[in-house]
Amino acid sequence: MLDNTDMRILDELSKNSRITMKELGEKVHLTGPATSARVEKLEDSGVIEGYTVKVNVAKLGFVIHAFITIITESIFHQSYLSFVNTKKEYVLNNYKISGDGCYILECKFRSNEEMNHFLEELNQHANYKLAIVINK
Repeated sequence: MLDNTDMRILDELSKNSRITMKELGEKVHLTGPATSARVEKLEDSGVIEGYTVKVNVAKLGFVIHAFITIITESIFHQSYLSFVNTKKEYVLNNYKISGDGCYILECKFRSNEEMNHFLEELNQHANYKLAIVINK
């Protein structure tokens, strides 16, 4: 069971996971060692699954951010899933969903030509609907 201090620790770590245990402790009114023990307990219990880096993909040249609703004609999705696994350079997330499609792909592309090539290959495995992000 998480208490208020655990929740504050999670909140602070979600803002800055590189914070030192001493700085984190000051924010949640604990000593550094006590904070470290709490964080370790949250990690061991699976509440904290890992730490990540947020990358600005536009600064890496990926100027197109797209969501692609995948519609498969078959109940067998292995061909589509295998294709997606070969395109990790473009795929940010692949969510299995209910509703209008089977999956939603979140993708990034450097150009319209690159996106078009991806979509042509994708169309060999599934139908799709494309939505381009205009503003975040």
